[in-house]
Amino acid sequence: MQLRFAPEMAPTVERLYKLVGAPANWGLGLDLFRAALERSASSRFRGGAAPSRREITVYLESLNLPDLALSCACGAGNSRAWEEFISRYRAELYRAAGAIAGESGGRELADSLYAELYGLESREGQRRTLFDYFHGRSKLGTWLRAILSQRYINEIRRTRRTESLDAPVTDDDARPAIDLAAPLSETADPERRKYLALLQAALSEALVALEPRERLRLSYYYIEDLTLAQIGRLLGEHEATVSRKLDRARRELHDQVDAALRGKKRLSEAQVQLCYEYAREEWPFDLTGALSKKE
Repeated sequence: MQLRFAPEMAPTVERLYKLVGAPANWGLGLDLFRAALERSASSRFRGGAAPSRREITVYLESLNLPDLALSCACGAGNSRAWEEFISRYRAELYRAAGAIAGESGGRELADSLYAELYGLESREGQRRTLFDYFHGRSKLGTWLRAILSQRYINEIRRTRRTESLDAPVTDDDARPAIDLAAPLSETADPERRKYLALLQAALSEALVALEPRERLRLSYYYIEDLTLAQIGRLLGEHEATVSRKLDRARRELHDQVDAALRGKKRLSEAQVQLCYEYAREEWPFDLTGALSKKE
């Protein structure tokens, strides 16, 4: 269900709009910007209790607003905004696609996105574009790389499912149709839940393997939201020591999760990156149980 901001949210929307300071020649009006914020908030709070005005404000202030403004203007079809997008991201898209699909297939993979991003399709007279599904939770470049990974994995899956080993290779092989009315996460990769479950399992195992004192330190910081100074007083450590040990624990967790996904779970590099990108979009895990387990 689309979330519509109450009139009381108007000052917040106007403040964020001024904060972005989008170039006037992008043609990004306040109404378009508000609609993008409403789409983002709708995605974030989908399926839960109605958020308070404070919760919505805190969420909106956490977004990458300049990138959201650019994507919104591009989605609206503004040619100058599109030129700005091409200038910033064309080279980055080609590099990312080459890393995913190799030099020969990388350019084709990147180029295949442009029509969908530009919004050549329309439904009921309304322009539809993939930019509608960028919600500003990550950087625009990060989101684009995630889409490239999704497209590449989907194409491999489609090829394995529909082609026999004896099937002739043609140069007019149609790509799978994409329903732009569906949420991007479901359209681009129907196995999103599987990737998130694999990441949660790997992270939970890594947390349980930590020393009890390390789990307690992480619990104080991430669950109980204590400051470094408060944690130091509880554990009898200097504030700098707490910071250093938290940083070390985060690095160790990342290495262990990475190793588990690539080794035990046997995911490819592209699939591992999808796990992380999905989690960045909306962190779905409750790690309270894993952090509170005793040995």
